[in-house]
Amino acid sequence: MSEELDPGTVFREVAGLGERVAELRRAAAVPGTDPRPALDAALAELELAVEALETLGAERSAATDGAGAADTERRVLRTVFQDAPVPLFLLDRDSGVRRVNRQAAGLLGTSPGYVSGKQFTAFCDLATRGPLRSQLAAVVRTGRRRRVPVRFLGRDTPVDAVVTLARVWIPGEPDPMVMAVAGPTSTPVGEEPRPAERTAPRDDEAVAAIVHRMDVLAAVGELLLDEPVFNETVAVRRCARLLAAELADWAFIDLAAAGPGGRLGDLRRQVVVGPAEDETTQETVRVLELLDPEAGTLPGTVFASWQSALHPHVEDLGLLGADERGEPVCALIHATTVLCVPIEDGDRCLGTITLASGGENGPFDLHDLAVAGRIGRQLALVIRASRLYRRSAEVADSLQQSLLPKRLPTIKGVELAARYLTATSTAEVGGDFYDVFPFGDSWGLVLGDVCGKGEDAAVVTASARHGVRLASRWSSDPAEVLAMVNASLLEEDRFVTAVLAGLEFQGDRVRATLGTAGHPPAIVVRADGVIRSASDGGVPLGLFEDFAAGSDAVELFPGDTLFLHSDGVLEACDPGRREFGRQRLLEALAGVAGEPVAAMPDAVERALMAFSDGDLRDDVSMLALRVSPPEPL
Repeated sequence: MSEELDPGTVFREVAGLGERVAELRRAAAVPGTDPRPALDAALAELELAVEALETLGAERSAATDGAGAADTERRVLRTVFQDAPVPLFLLDRDSGVRRVNRQAAGLLGTSPGYVSGKQFTAFCDLATRGPLRSQLAAVVRTGRRRRVPVRFLGRDTPVDAVVTLARVWIPGEPDPMVMAVAGPTSTPVGEEPRPAERTAPRDDEAVAAIVHRMDVLAAVGELLLDEPVFNETVAVRRCARLLAAELADWAFIDLAAAGPGGRLGDLRRQVVVGPAEDETTQETVRVLELLDPEAGTLPGTVFASWQSALHPHVEDLGLLGADERGEPVCALIHATTVLCVPIEDGDRCLGTITLASGGENGPFDLHDLAVAGRIGRQLALVIRASRLYRRSAEVADSLQQSLLPKRLPTIKGVELAARYLTATSTAEVGGDFYDVFPFGDSWGLVLGDVCGKGEDAAVVTASARHGVRLASRWSSDPAEVLAMVNASLLEEDRFVTAVLAGLEFQGDRVRATLGTAGHPPAIVVRADGVIRSASDGGVPLGLFEDFAAGSDAVELFPGDTLFLHSDGVLEACDPGRREFGRQRLLEALAGVAGEPVAAMPDAVERALMAFSDGDLRDDVSMLALRVSPPEPL
């Protein structure tokens, strides 16, 4: 500090300071002018101002009028700081922002009050932070000026600047402080644009941002509701991919593990989606997928409190935890802005959604937080519906299995294979059934389909299946057995279609006598691949007292197969609503005529799934019997 400045000199210097600052402002505003001389001059003016304040502080007790003059000059100098033509940041020795002027706040696209109190490096990208901290420490220690290239995280896009750092001493402060002056930048530094020039494009950008967020909300809602079976895993992954593509660089979804009695446990990482899927990103994703959130991290805190959290400028790189090497996750993914919202359905918090970005499109704001919060609520409702559906599906599956044989019997001279596929669009128990059972002195096969689904259909299914078994004790004629079952079902309000085959073993051959009640006819696949259909006929069971079954008989030789199926096979549809039909079924069977009998239902299942894109609208049941070749002597 100069000791030659007496109070009179200070007052004269301060009086001319305002004029010189105005000249600097005009010079910096000239298009095409190199702003560096103006920056150096501004620093010199600031140093003079600091000396003036220190001198006035030392002379403050000389006289009351002198103190009043000092206060006046302090106000003048604060005004000069605010109106300086360059962005100015006053930092403490630990890089905390004590004060910024209007130009600095405008550079960051925010208000001076928001910047004050935060770490200066929080407003810079990660590549800048390390070198900047070192330079700040060197300036505090040595007092020599430093010039540092910095990339500021602006409101919309990053802003490149060269920051000049200078140490200053402020009266009343025990430690030195640092004045940071930013310039030149990627945006003009000079007079602020007139309100009309500034407002119009920002209004357009604001409208575009709001429209984009509304589009994201609509897309998420459509995406989640498009899943007809409320598949939790599919919904979570689709949601994460959309968020990473539209709102952030990285998306994390963590869900609470389900414990005994439905209680929720600790968070478990479900899915991580990053930017472009290159090799480096894929490796990072694999690392982060194994990293469950811990208590004290942002997801853990949001999960425990049900309160959303927004960190527009990340100061603590450990906000999202660290990997097994101790590397902070924010540093690993180059995140400078982070938000986290609960996945809650109003009754329980099921998990969290965390979004992170590098600030290339500006920091997250309250609008982003609101959109993410709405998405979290939507996802929670889908997850809740998915879990309810899954429990209902488990009950339906258990009930369905009780209506089917636990295992097929072993019958000498023939091989058996069966398959039951549940409709993908419902969690209700279906009406299909099949059975292989003793029939007179031999064996019988039955496959049927009850109209409708649910518990009522299950009751009729059980009645029809066990009714066939019971009636076969009095008759070995399939047509008579079906007639007795028809009489028992007349009191029910549902009808049943069925095909019943009675087997008669004749040396190495098998004769199958068929009875049909409004069901798709049985199919015979010869060992050489030739296919014929048995005759159909009859009316469904449970409709009319005057019942007559359709009848037929087929001879099966070694290698021949009798194939029974429900109408769910024929009526399966592709996305264009075309039916699978009989011709595709016959082609699938012919293609595996020479393979083991189990290959037939396998082949039909593959063809059905490929044709319907995995979306079966009705249950499917299949039962195949093949005559074995005679055993060698």
